[in-house]
Amino acid sequence: MIMPMHELLQRAEQFRQDDPDPDTQAELDALLARASDGRDAQAVAELRDRFAVRLSFGTAGLRGLLGAGDNRMNQRVVAQTTAALCAELAVQVPNARQRGLCVAYDGRHKSRVFADEVEAVAAGAGFVVRAFEEPVPTPLLAFSVLATGAAAGVMITASHNPAAYNGYKVFWQDGAQLNTPHDSAIAQRIERGPGARELPRTSRAEARAHGTWHSLAAMPQRYLAELQLRLHIPCNAQPPRVAYSAMHGVGEPMARAALELAGVDDLASVAEQALPNPDFPTVRFPNPEEPGALDRLLKLARDTRADLSLANDPDADRLAAAVPGLDGEPRALTGNELGALLCDYLLAQPSAAAATTKRCVVTTIVTSPFAEHIARARGAHVEITLTGFKWIIAKALELERQGMLLALGFEEALGYCVGDLVRDKDGIAAAAHVAQMARWHAADGRSLQRALDDLYVRHGLWKSRQVSIALSDQQAAQQVQRQLTALRRKPPSQIAGLTVSSMQDLLYGPNPTGLPASDVFIFQLEGGQRITVRPSGTEPKLKLYLDCTRQVASLADLPSAHAKLEALLDRFEHALRGMLVPQP
Repeated sequence: MIMPMHELLQRAEQFRQDDPDPDTQAELDALLARASDGRDAQAVAELRDRFAVRLSFGTAGLRGLLGAGDNRMNQRVVAQTTAALCAELAVQVPNARQRGLCVAYDGRHKSRVFADEVEAVAAGAGFVVRAFEEPVPTPLLAFSVLATGAAAGVMITASHNPAAYNGYKVFWQDGAQLNTPHDSAIAQRIERGPGARELPRTSRAEARAHGTWHSLAAMPQRYLAELQLRLHIPCNAQPPRVAYSAMHGVGEPMARAALELAGVDDLASVAEQALPNPDFPTVRFPNPEEPGALDRLLKLARDTRADLSLANDPDADRLAAAVPGLDGEPRALTGNELGALLCDYLLAQPSAAAATTKRCVVTTIVTSPFAEHIARARGAHVEITLTGFKWIIAKALELERQGMLLALGFEEALGYCVGDLVRDKDGIAAAAHVAQMARWHAADGRSLQRALDDLYVRHGLWKSRQVSIALSDQQAAQQVQRQLTALRRKPPSQIAGLTVSSMQDLLYGPNPTGLPASDVFIFQLEGGQRITVRPSGTEPKLKLYLDCTRQVASLADLPSAHAKLEALLDRFEHALRGMLVPQP
């Protein structure tokens, strides 16, 4: 139902009167001047986008465009969210005010301003505040919640989103991302809570004078000390020559220190991407998965003849890696490939605890089954969750309560959690473990590419493709929904000429996975092929995850097998576009 214009204007005026930031007040004034008479269609559409809905907690917290409005990231939204979070913590977490809130921020536009607002509102609510005084990677905030025994933590970041975005990520007392039911409870508190201007605030200087503000400046060294304890004993092999990029983010200092712990003594970084820059001037999209994002890193790898290339996203919770291919040219590994390598490596390492305790691996429904096969062959327990690290870690904690040890949690979107150092994806620790993994394989004369090929021979070749289809408008999105409804009523017996052996509808159909209801279809096809379809719930977009496999007898069979699976992926993509996407 479309919100009437008078209600939009009412919400906008309510926001303006309660907005503590004069910059966004002025921005809204300019928009209202254009939109108030209803004749400027573009201004009305923008007003509707800003106020028809409120920014809500997704798979990684709040995240949105900077600007005025309930559906934007701004000081009012930050203040109200912090007040609601503190109110929920006071009810749900024992001694929450004394245990306090950890606060950190990255290098994006407004990050420091928003972090200061979090501190002031939390301190005004009677909470002890522990804060970083400079931009840091998200994993450090997640680590600090566990290290200090805090009630929760807030990280101001939009991770790998473009420069116009920022976000608000919450970690609960267990160090994991905010999850149900607390996310919905906080949303309800925001709706019925006081306005931002009404909230009591305590400045950092006042809180410090009262002994309720503490610096987290010692956390990086504590994190590195804990990481060193978890790195496997270095082997005698020469450490890899590494090329690195921080992608204009905050990862460089910690990544260098972590890689040094892994024995790396020859590291070259992409100089123009080494320091935080909120405009991300050398990349179109600061996500290592995006085409072109790693171009400067790969050039550096060629120039330095690097054995291993690593890149963090701007808040350093993700990790991308590239290795020399058979032709010597650096080739970016997919998230599934790097996850499979890490899975095999970590489970191959001796562990005193693992002698008596079963190790586990947790992945998602859109992650390739490749790592699952590897983990089971290594004797590990495997669990599959919905997409997102809040689900991965929730399952890992459940398994630990059953007496298991997490070896690896990962998803195909370059997120890796090794062990229990951090209860979230951690691109810093992952970088150190990947460097150690490269040394381990080198000790036996293998490159990482050769190690991956050996896994294909042992467990079958797996190739995956993610297809993100942006739909032209809301009408196209509705047509796709009708096609998906038709699929539910009558699943196809074949796709691209291959027999469909089963279809799981995680929203309405029988759900043997035990996962929460989600608008996801999973097709299993003959030969072990798999297709996952996931429409976006927040924008007109359809995501397809294609996973194809083929057995290979030897390394010599790999080139032909790669070509055949690429052709099969093409067939699947073409067939699904025809089935699901409206034709012009």
